[in-house]
Amino acid sequence: MSDAKPAVPSRRQAARLAAVQALYQWQEGQDAPAEIIEQFLKVRTGEAGEGGMRRDADRPLFKDVVEGTTTNQVALEAMVTASLAQDWTWARVDRLVRAILLAGAYELAHRGDVPWRVVINEYVEIAHAFYDKGEPSFINSVLDRVARQARPDDQK
Repeated sequence: MSDAKPAVPSRRQAARLAAVQALYQWQEGQDAPAEIIEQFLKVRTGEAGEGGMRRDADRPLFKDVVEGTTTNQVALEAMVTASLAQDWTWARVDRLVRAILLAGAYELAHRGDVPWRVVINEYVEIAHAFYDKGEPSFINSVLDRVARQARPDDQK
């Protein structure tokens, strides 16, 4: 038995995880993005469990991913939908997987400062936090296709 402790997610990983949770909540349609961002930054910061955000999370990244994803929702959904397998539709995708794909697509399309491989890896790791079946592989393949659309020059 190993005494190694699991790696603590980085500040950016914590921000991405909180952004996915915020986007999941936004998809429920009960709160506007600005209200959800405010909830996470003022109330839910430091809460334990899946509903909270670590105190040291990269707040500017969290806010950018949530605002950018919600603002660009239509274009991001189109980009992701075009990257789904032929027999898949957006409506068929689980809401949490949608949140992960939208956040990943946003970063691939609008955050050129983050290498595309890092973006994909970060969101696949988030998927592993929630799923233990095929969803992480599904997310990996879809985001890889999105990266080819969003950053064709980086794929060479």
